[in-house]
Amino acid sequence: MYLVKTPWLLKKLYPNLIWDIRPATRCIYLTFDDGPIPIVTPFVLNILKRFNAKATFFCIGDNVYKHPDIFEQVKADGHTIGNHTFNHLKGWDTDSIRYLENFLEADKLLDTSLFRPPFGRIKREQVKLLKNARPDLQIIMWNILSADFDINLSPEKCLSNVINNTGAGDIVLFHDSLKAFDRMQYALPKALEHWSKRGYEFKSLC
Repeated sequence: MYLVKTPWLLKKLYPNLIWDIRPATRCIYLTFDDGPIPIVTPFVLNILKRFNAKATFFCIGDNVYKHPDIFEQVKADGHTIGNHTFNHLKGWDTDSIRYLENFLEADKLLDTSLFRPPFGRIKREQVKLLKNARPDLQIIMWNILSADFDINLSPEKCLSNVINNTGAGDIVLFHDSLKAFDRMQYALPKALEHWSKRGYEFKSLC
């Protein structure tokens, strides 16, 4: 089960994680998890370019190792890079030392101060270990979940998830993955068109 809009109580329980950008300006912060992936990530890059949008890509280290040319294109297009571990580890199910080592393995390739835990699952002990290893680290969560990963979700519902809930300062989560592609490729351009007509800008996190 998932919630499209992150509850205020969850944000209060984890105040050291970044859920949105406040004070809010008329800007939306698009983020993409799990790439870089052939076909999918280049599709996202083309759509973002069409709308003069910048975004943040939370990359899996193993995918960067396998597809360095796509990774370089993400950077060349002016988008921001985030760490998403080397092997997409779920923190709740992973020993904390192994989690740290996997994060550091990805950090060798990515060298970024931004991190998003896969599945949004991370132990408090893991937060402490990662921040001790990299003191400049910012752990980025999200305020709006597109749920494009849900194979039972229609593309139309994925679109309504984001356009009916997103506002100024929100961090929106999409995925540039094969699993999410059917829903994301429908929702992303339509959402960008919708928001652009309402005067929003699209910036990357930094």
